[in-house]
Amino acid sequence: MLKIAIYGKGGIGKSTTTANLAAAFSTLGKKVIQIGCDPKADSTMNLLGGHPVQPVMDYIREKDEEPEKIEEITKEGFGGIVCIETGGPTPGLGCAGRGIITTFSLLEELELFETYHPDVVLYDVLGDVVCGGFAAPIREGYAEQILIVTSGEKMALYAANNINTAVKNFEDRGYAKVRGIILNRRKVENEYEKVSAFAEANGLEIIADIPRSDDIIKYEDQGMTVIEGDPNLEISKTYIALAKKLLESETNE
Repeated sequence: MLKIAIYGKGGIGKSTTTANLAAAFSTLGKKVIQIGCDPKADSTMNLLGGHPVQPVMDYIREKDEEPEKIEEITKEGFGGIVCIETGGPTPGLGCAGRGIITTFSLLEELELFETYHPDVVLYDVLGDVVCGGFAAPIREGYAEQILIVTSGEKMALYAANNINTAVKNFEDRGYAKVRGIILNRRKVENEYEKVSAFAEANGLEIIADIPRSDDIIKYEDQGMTVIEGDPNLEISKTYIALAKKLLESETNE
């Protein structure tokens, strides 16, 4: 099973990247689970036609009890992708990180993986916060690889450095490792050179270079990924190539 957590600065395009990557894996015949780890609970919307799945924490608050069946907190989207959102506390109250910990524990109790037998599990994790519950995919064994999404913008690279440093702090414990950098372009001057210099300085690989594309916005407005909208677009082929690369690296290990 390929287990990947995707981190990066807030607003850098993690959810778009994760959803398109999930869709790409699906078109390659893989069974995929995508878990959104953000109180906004919008990670999987473009796999579900723009209609969100009820977040786990919302379910628990509304029902005042935990679900008895995994199907109560999952929803199947494009390509049979199983979509889950952790959600978070009532705005202004509680800790969102605790929501992730609670959800992950519940998913284990409800035997998520035993029920769906996924080939790929993707965790879309909130912003650049790598502490408490937000670090769970790294240090609790849920993910084995970390992908860091960044642009050439100063604050995006700053966040990428924080994430990489946090992961390195767990290296001697056998936790998840950074697989590489996804460059999500923002038309910054000398963007590739800036990200390449960061990657080289940290011994990392740029494993995908995602160009700016109006097609992404076009299809997101319709509640779908570009993979679903038109798999023959160049931007779609970029995501599919990334999925293939990640699968090949797992096979070669």
